[in-house]
Formats: sequence, structure tokens, C-alpha cells
Amino acid sequence: MTPLLRSIAKSAGILLAYAIVGTGVLAYVYSITHTAIEQNENDARRKLVAQTLVPNSYNNDLLRNQLTLAADPLLGTDSASHAWQARLNNVPTAVVLEATAPDGYSGKIELLVGVAANGKLSGVRVVSHKETPGLGDYIDIAKSPWIRIFDGKSLNHPDAAGWHVKKDGGQFDYMAGATITPRAVIKAVHHALEYVNLHRTSLFATQVGAKP
Repeated sequence: MTPLLRSIAKSAGILLAYAIVGTGVLAYVYSITHTAIEQNENDARRKLVAQTLVPNSYNNDLLRNQLTLAADPLLGTDSASHAWQARLNNVPTAVVLEATAPDGYSGKIELLVGVAANGKLSGVRVVSHKETPGLGDYIDIAKSPWIRIFDGKSLNHPDAAGWHVKKDGGQFDYMAGATITPRAVIKAVHHALEYVNLHRTSLFATQVGAKP
């Protein structure tokens, strides 16, 4: 072997050794951190889902009663989404759905919609959006209490005509100059209630797991 080839082989060996050591270090770090990261993500998800439920209305681990829902226009979804069933002493008391308002002012508005077994909304929260800061972002609970306007509403209260902003003859307040955003959210929540009405049997079944 010529000196040049020996030099190249030596360099390649060193690089290979570094790669093996680096891969080992990364694998070790992942092994000791991924469980904690996953736990933190699950805790954050539990807290967000819980915001849409009435306190003390359930005593189960929400993530252990998770359903997978097929894409559905009423949920605004184009791929599978999740729902979480709340239970009190193993009796279903509410369900929390992932829903999307596809027609926000600046794009999709991702929502969590909580619906109690009696058909009333237990809570709605915006998970993500790209609405204009200071104008359309008042749908975020961190910026405004507006989203609580849905608490206690149901598919028939108000009636179909009432499920619009007041500017359009409905019963929902909105911020002047920012009607597109609340229109999108109101429509998405109303559609989510229609979805629950259509799939009530499977969503509130004692045994969960089947796709509605």
C-alpha cells in the first residue's frame, strides 16, 4: 500500500470511529430523554384537552380513552384525527374532538371541541392559528375570553339561524373589523356538533376504539 493510500485509509478509519462514537452518544442521549419528552408532551396534551371539559366531570386518564376518527368534512379534516372520551366512574360524560376551521382569514384554525353527553358544549379551545395579531387572534383564550362564548351552547341552542355572528343575523358577538375569523370558528364548532349528533352512539360507547 502506498503512503497516500495508507493516509486515506487512516483518515477513513478515524472518520468511521467518530461516526460510530457519535451514533452511540446520540442513541444513549435519546434512550435517556425520549421517555421524559414523551411524558411532557402527553401532560401538555392532557392539560389542553382538559380545558374543554367541566372540572370534576371525569376521573379517567383521557389519553387512555382515545379514539381515531376518519377524515370528515364536518370536522374539517382531510386525514385521520383524534378524539378523547371523558368518563366518570367508567361512564362516558363527554368527548373532545379535534376539528379544523379551514377558512380562517390567514389559513386553517385548529380547534379542540368538548361536547358533554347531554349535547352541550363543555368548552372550545384554539390549538393553533395564523390570524392577524391584535385583530383576529382574540379567538385565543390567552388573548381574550371570547372563545368561552360557546360554553353551554348546543346544536339546537341557538337554532341553525343563530349559529352566525350578529352581523349575519346570528347570536354570536365578534370584534369589529374582524368577522372572517369568528365566522370560521363558529361554523367549525357548529359542524362539530353536527358530527357528534351523527356519531353519538360510537363516540359515547363504553367500549372505545372503533372508528365512527
